Amino acid sequence: MVSADIAALSLALWSAFALRFSTFWPEPSLANATFLFLATPLIGVIIFARLGLYRAVVRFMNIHLLSSVAMGIFLLVAILLALASLFPTLSMPRSVPLIFGLSIWLYIGGSRLLVRSYYHWWTQGNSRDNRALIYGAGGAGAQLAVALQASGQIKPVGFIDDDRKLKGSILSGLQVYPSDNLEDLISANNVTVILLAMASISANERKTILENLAQLPVKVKTMPSLPEIIEGKAVDELREIDITDLLGRDMVDPDEALLSESITAKSVCITGAGGSIGSELARQALVNSASHIVLYETSEIALYTIDRELQEMALRLNKAVQIIPIIGSVLDKARLGAVLKRFDVVTVFHAAAYKHVPLVEHNVLEGLKNNTLGTFHAARAAQQAGVIRFILISTDKAVRPTNVMGATKRFAELCIQYLAETSQNGPIFSMVRFGNVLGSSGSVVPLFREQIAKGGPVTVTHPEINRYFMTISEAASLVIQAGAMARGGEVFVLDMGEPVKITQLAESMVHLSGFRVKNHKNPDGDIEILYTGLRPGEKLYEELLLGDNVIATSHPKILCAQETSLDEDQLTVLLASAEKAIWDNNAQAGRLTLKEAVAEFSPSSQCVDWLGKDDKAASQEIH
Repeated sequence: MVSADIAALSLALWSAFALRFSTFWPEPSLANATFLFLATPLIGVIIFARLGLYRAVVRFMNIHLLSSVAMGIFLLVAILLALASLFPTLSMPRSVPLIFGLSIWLYIGGSRLLVRSYYHWWTQGNSRDNRALIYGAGGAGAQLAVALQASGQIKPVGFIDDDRKLKGSILSGLQVYPSDNLEDLISANNVTVILLAMASISANERKTILENLAQLPVKVKTMPSLPEIIEGKAVDELREIDITDLLGRDMVDPDEALLSESITAKSVCITGAGGSIGSELARQALVNSASHIVLYETSEIALYTIDRELQEMALRLNKAVQIIPIIGSVLDKARLGAVLKRFDVVTVFHAAAYKHVPLVEHNVLEGLKNNTLGTFHAARAAQQAGVIRFILISTDKAVRPTNVMGATKRFAELCIQYLAETSQNGPIFSMVRFGNVLGSSGSVVPLFREQIAKGGPVTVTHPEINRYFMTISEAASLVIQAGAMARGGEVFVLDMGEPVKITQLAESMVHLSGFRVKNHKNPDGDIEILYTGLRPGEKLYEELLLGDNVIATSHPKILCAQETSLDEDQLTVLLASAEKAIWDNNAQAGRLTLKEAVAEFSPSSQCVDWLGKDDKAASQEIH
């Protein structure tokens, strides 16, 4: 580039004289300006070097580089004007420096644009099999187009936008097309991928767009959101469409006062801290500046993983928080009570539970022991340790349960309701009930993604099954806020939005991954959806409320349900019955106890505990 600029500076100076005198070789003037032809390239290169022109990477040329060129040219023109005034013998009219400035701008700026254009043409030629349309002809789309043109991995061939006024416009050298007739546009341009570049639209608008794109024979990816870009992700760091994009769920900003009520500058304990919800509660406790975070977990590897993550997170965020990893079971009331006293715990988030429906269905006694008795013992330990708040993490499967897991969680809710009614000066007991969280262990989304990557089939239990979904971070945030609202005994229910039909979710994920669903209507499709039948204890539809007795709270995403509870005599008998069933290893008695405790429990399967007393029936079911 230095060599090219030396030649360009000499050529521009000659052009200035030739244009000024309207002749190809103005002999007298050029003869007197020999010094200028030697000095100008040297001075020009020195100026451009000082301005950083030769450190800039030409393929990433932008307005900053052109401004450096303009500044260098301005200085050169000023020097030539000064020389023309000071040395009349140079025979250089004052119009020559001005013409020189225009000429050198064309030569130097133009040469770099040519190199940049050639580079992009060459790299885009290598990406001819990976052609893309960018959905969104705004600022984000323009940035993405520039980044893709520079990288050469994907070739953008145009923009799509719903704004009809932009039709036919040119942005970053690419035409803007309307969003109708996309199929013809894709076919005409051999497009293989559509890239979403709409960082500022609502979640519902994004969902509508994705539903329309899911019908097209292309893969769909999205650029990072504004928060992700702020965190350091590159504009062209494209990702797969996430389930959150398909939910159409707009986040509500958390109430900072509620978040800090139970956490900021307080000692917090999370049972089941290594699980999906427990670990996210721990992260948010750290972000909201808890003084101590007690991680209580029975799984050593899960505890080690979340402890290490929080230690690194505390260093990165410069948070002065003490993180205490404790191995222990919620069934060990003495140990948990000692931990709560030792670290002056103010708030307990009880997330420890067995949650996988089919597994608990075959392990009735363990589910009853851990989910129900474990909750009762943990709550008693909190009561005796002087804890201020105790929040039980419950589930939508506790509503009119058809499986053991849901029944054990509803029994646990009844225990907490009883303690809330009878506790005079003890903790503020409350429960928070919600549906499935995305990305948790056993979630269908990572399973579907894995099955699609392998070429299918994608397995769904039933064509009509649907579920509520929420992100882990939103669920944990709402749990913390709901717990802070509690005055004692409330069953808080999170607004999960509309339920999602799992079959439609699977089909959308297949389509947005660039494949076609294989079925009787489309036998030449790529990936088949197989229906495997409902698993033991599984419901077609989940519910969040037992009845219609629900009242709003100060938070738009949190409701409060009014539900029946048990009196002391009933609960005492039922807990004794549960303990006896566990002691006797009698799974059938455990099931009967759950049916007595939870009036709405209607078992949908007759699975038996693998190690229950009815060994013959268990053996037959295994075989």
